[in-house]
Amino acid sequence: MDQALFSELVEQVSPWRPGGGVPRLRRPERRQVALRAVSLEDLVAADHRVRLVWRFVEGLDLSRLFAGIKAVEGHPGHPPADPRLLVALWLYATVEGIGSARALDRLCREHVAFQWLCGGVGMNHKTLSDFRVGHGAVLERLLVDSFAALMTAGVASLERVAQDGVRVRAAAGAASFRRHTTLQDCRRRAKAEVERLRRELDADPAAASRRRAAARLAAAEDRERRVVEALAITESLHAAGEARARKRAAKGDGSDGDGPCGTAPAPEREPRASTTDPEARVMKMADGGFRPAYNVQFAGDTRSGAVAGVAVDNSGSDMGKMAPMNDALAAAYGTRPAEHLADGGFAKLDDIETLAEAGVTTYVPVPAPRDRSRDRHTPRPDDPPAVAAWRKRMGTDEAKAIYKERAATAECVNAQARNRGLIRFLVRGLDKVKAVALWHALAHNMVCGWRLLPT
Repeated sequence: MDQALFSELVEQVSPWRPGGGVPRLRRPERRQVALRAVSLEDLVAADHRVRLVWRFVEGLDLSRLFAGIKAVEGHPGHPPADPRLLVALWLYATVEGIGSARALDRLCREHVAFQWLCGGVGMNHKTLSDFRVGHGAVLERLLVDSFAALMTAGVASLERVAQDGVRVRAAAGAASFRRHTTLQDCRRRAKAEVERLRRELDADPAAASRRRAAARLAAAEDRERRVVEALAITESLHAAGEARARKRAAKGDGSDGDGPCGTAPAPEREPRASTTDPEARVMKMADGGFRPAYNVQFAGDTRSGAVAGVAVDNSGSDMGKMAPMNDALAAAYGTRPAEHLADGGFAKLDDIETLAEAGVTTYVPVPAPRDRSRDRHTPRPDDPPAVAAWRKRMGTDEAKAIYKERAATAECVNAQARNRGLIRFLVRGLDKVKAVALWHALAHNMVCGWRLLPT
């Protein structure tokens, strides 16, 4: 009886069709040997985006990268990868939102489009990582060349630029920040650990153990180096704080202290720095939180939307960054932008006056006055002529219409960079962070060229 019941249950849950018979299916056979006469060229469609990337790279002037190659015909030496290949790999990876050298290394082995770019040239994450951050000056020149090419084609100009900043998370956690006294203790411990590992490395005759000890020594030396850099940062911050305190004391009214009502001033907080990325600073982010980050500045052309200039610093404020960006654009292109657009966070009166003296018209919202009854667009009695003209100008309908172009340009550049993975830096230090920002700007201009120029 039990067997009969069990057989009936099997019939109820059987996968066979009610009409009887086993279904005929196409099942994968992964051990079957197949001979395929195909090439990488045949595996990538003629209109694939990776071909546009390679075409763009072929038009770049990479002579500075070729000049550093020591392996030449007729002499010994292992030949390096073609710089055009490395530039194309990082540009295509940036467009696809890939910011990790290890992820790009894996794709070069697994993804057809990246395999097509490599064309059989072997890659590794160390080569890719070093190339991405090791040629900042070349990337700046390539960015200028890409924008100059758009200007030559008549689709871009420097008549009107829009600037905006975007705060990007640093490759450091908030817990990595230490005060100056704590960093001094960390330095003593790190130095003692390095000395101990060096003695251990010299005393151990076994090769395998020596390799492990050498790796531990290298890691300890790297920790000591980062702690020393963090100590230098805190010392400079402490010196800057003392300078500010002296300046406040010099402006005092003769009272015993420079605090409110002659009281003693509040003591300066002990400066802190990160042992992971000493150059990162804690900034207020777009969501209202505070995290270690860098401030990336993009200046774009309102006509084409292309990026003309990039700047990176570790200051959480945008105040005072208009004039330096305008000066940098003038030095790079030989002509100064005639109009400069920025949001209210850039409204520094010294910048407005300096740019006006250079013949630049600024379009920046006038901050709301503390006295709500006063019209913000009415010049103040102590305003310099350039500042007074700026206040009156921003109250006109024409200036308001021009200012609307800022969001369509600068905010679009920031949004595109975010969409391509500029959310958190995976590298440390101002120079390397700027190199990554330049890759994003160059990729942005490449895509603008696809949109604006005839194929």
